[in-house]
Amino acid sequence: MSKDMEGKDETIMDTESKVLWYPDSKRNTQMDKFRIQVNSDYGRNLANYNDLYQWSVDSYPEFWAEVWRFCGVVSSKPYEEVVDVSKRISDVPEWFKGARLNFAENLLKHANQDKVALYAAREGKEEIVKVTFGELRRDVAVFAAAMRKMGIQTGDRVVGYLPNGIHAVEAMLAAASIGAIWSSTSVDFGVNGVLDRFSQIQPKLIFSVAAVVYNGKTHDHMEKLRNVVKGLPDLNKVVVIPYVLSKEETDLSKIPNSEFLDDFLASCRGDSDQFPQLEFEQLPFNHPLFIMYSSGTTGAPKLWMDLCLLGASVVLYDGSPLMPTANVLWDLTDKLGITIFGTGAKWLSLVQEKNLKPSESHDLQSLHTILSTGSPLKPQSYDYVYRCIKSTVLLGSISGGTDIVSCFMGQNPTVPVYRGEIQSRNLGMAVEAWSTEGKPVWGESGELVCLKPIPCQPTHFWNDENGSKYHKAYFSTFPGVWAHGDYCKINPKTGGIVMLGRSDGTLNPNGVRFGSSEIYNIVEAFEEVSDSLCVPQYNADGEERVILFLKMAPRKPFHPELVTKIKGAIRKALSARHIPALLLETKDIPYTISGKKVEVAVKQIIAGREVAQRGAFSNPDSLDLYKNIPELQNY
Repeated sequence: MSKDMEGKDETIMDTESKVLWYPDSKRNTQMDKFRIQVNSDYGRNLANYNDLYQWSVDSYPEFWAEVWRFCGVVSSKPYEEVVDVSKRISDVPEWFKGARLNFAENLLKHANQDKVALYAAREGKEEIVKVTFGELRRDVAVFAAAMRKMGIQTGDRVVGYLPNGIHAVEAMLAAASIGAIWSSTSVDFGVNGVLDRFSQIQPKLIFSVAAVVYNGKTHDHMEKLRNVVKGLPDLNKVVVIPYVLSKEETDLSKIPNSEFLDDFLASCRGDSDQFPQLEFEQLPFNHPLFIMYSSGTTGAPKLWMDLCLLGASVVLYDGSPLMPTANVLWDLTDKLGITIFGTGAKWLSLVQEKNLKPSESHDLQSLHTILSTGSPLKPQSYDYVYRCIKSTVLLGSISGGTDIVSCFMGQNPTVPVYRGEIQSRNLGMAVEAWSTEGKPVWGESGELVCLKPIPCQPTHFWNDENGSKYHKAYFSTFPGVWAHGDYCKINPKTGGIVMLGRSDGTLNPNGVRFGSSEIYNIVEAFEEVSDSLCVPQYNADGEERVILFLKMAPRKPFHPELVTKIKGAIRKALSARHIPALLLETKDIPYTISGKKVEVAVKQIIAGREVAQRGAFSNPDSLDLYKNIPELQNY
């Protein structure tokens, strides 16, 4: 238990939290090696993770300096100062002042250039493409030389409207090597969703594909791309990657300034057979690397500028994770010997619904860690993973966000996994849960805050010259303290964290403040319910009631007896004041393309307002199900 939790009331949360995984005491993890190094360098006697965590937030400049050394960050000029400790997180202090380095150089520095850097698998394709570190470095050099030849310079924006594949990685690294700023959006996005994002940043170069395959179908991409390009007047070049369709099947005549990828790359080589040298612009640590976007479900997407900081092999999968069968990713795990499997909480729920049992159908010998993100991982999903996937795996639910391209809390190989809890707060992240009065709370719901500067916080918002949008987004709730917009609970006994949903979707009926996930964890344990959505509704006097929408499992009817059972379960697990005022059936629940359940948009619709940014949803038609519901009128 870290120092800040000592003496806290341990009875508030379930003190019988079930341990599902214990660390191997004989294993010398990278975390252990780092702790031993800190002890050696700073004359400390940090005995365990809790000690190390407390040191990392108390002495955060020394901690980040140690991370720089431990990770072997390559820089052409050393830093003069880690960070100005007189600055608060809201001051957005400069990190590693004076250093000159390049992000791409650090990712491509692997000593063994013959080691595989990328494996790429695609839906419907048996072949898995492999790219070594040497080949990746060579290909990035060609991309970068072609970009430089067309005039791309430091600070220019280069964007990808691309699937999850090798070309996206190569284009991003090439842009980073020049000091250009990379941004991307999923091929799932419609024209409006793409333009909401890219039109704000005036890109000079866009990479895209002619078509994609998803769910067994080929989807032509050219009409969408044509309309996107029409809305981006500053574009100098459109590079089209055939990908699914061949060049012969792809007509570029309707897209101005367009050419195929091989022609674009050939432009930098002329008649020479020699590959160009890869040059890395040496840049300050706070030079913008990526432009990221919020989900944009309730307004124009916000943009973040970030820098983030390895020799693992990365496996990329493009396509439906359920095609040709729901076992496709487990097949891939066995075929490639995947050790760390990253996925979303939604997908784990889906394979659980399909009653898959990979522990019986697959070997999974190499797999030691499963990481889950996107939305809170339900306790039932923990049970499923350990019962039906692998009993010895480390299941790490992680949480942070696009905002920081990082995690505030997550997996940890040195502490146990407790059912329903994220294992620990991450090193260097001075995270607490705060009450509305700005006081730390333990074992109860509070706003997730970060008290001290971190090098992965956004440098700025785009087109926010005085920083007012940035400060309103994160520092208006508690002055000088980062409020992340999530509710969470920190268990004072285990140190684990339970995420309780977005605070902008917080429920507060009858003065009881709680997150929607507290309801979901109970409701979705019912086999009759396949999914649920919990939102507030307000009347003209500002009074609030909670509406719970239930999507029924196949062949399971919605009936009054089920409503009574669910209300009883909520009363027993939480309290009578947590029971929703109305439980209603719905045929579908809206999700963003990235798999996040969308409460705020439904809250807007039942209040009679339109949701403009439909391009961010994977199932936008579902929003119409929530219009003009008779039971919600005249509240």
